[in-house]
Amino acid sequence: MIYWLLFWEFCKVGVFCVGGGYASMPLIQACVVDTYHWLSMSEFIDIFTISQMTPGPIGINAATFAGTKIAGIGGAICATVGFVTPSLLLGIILARIFLKYGDIGAIRGILNGLRPAVVALICAASLSFIVLALWNTEEIPSDLSQIHIGGLLVLVLAYVAIHQKMGVIRVLLGSGVVGLLLGLAGFI
Repeated sequence: MIYWLLFWEFCKVGVFCVGGGYASMPLIQACVVDTYHWLSMSEFIDIFTISQMTPGPIGINAATFAGTKIAGIGGAICATVGFVTPSLLLGIILARIFLKYGDIGAIRGILNGLRPAVVALICAASLSFIVLALWNTEEIPSDLSQIHIGGLLVLVLAYVAIHQKMGVIRVLLGSGVVGLLLGLAGFI
């Protein structure tokens, strides 16, 4: 039963994650953390982080890692196949439609309308991650002054490194090292 449920839920995520892997994160979070409580928010953030560090599309990686955590190898296969199936089918259908009718204004309008929605999905996921990184909680705390200085330091350093055009792998590895050092020093 869990295998079918994983396939179905990740199939739904695959249908609605317009805009790529980052846009799928709030949908995966809603499924595995909020609805079914298969993972805690902290576990989900760990999966998200590992998904960024491993080769391949982040959404597929996240589906695979979440499936593994929830139901082992079988869960990984079901979640991954569920996530990919709608994209594969929709991609084939949309490619045929776009090649045939791509110059029609209504099609352009639909595509232009989806862009802001994708940005909203990415922002929603980002805000959840920021709250967890800075306050180590899943909800915005009532006392915002209880920010974790170590988390803020890593966030700022990573942001600066990204804007200095440092590669993602270097930023993640560097952040891990800084996090380790801050953890050993008692700041995280």
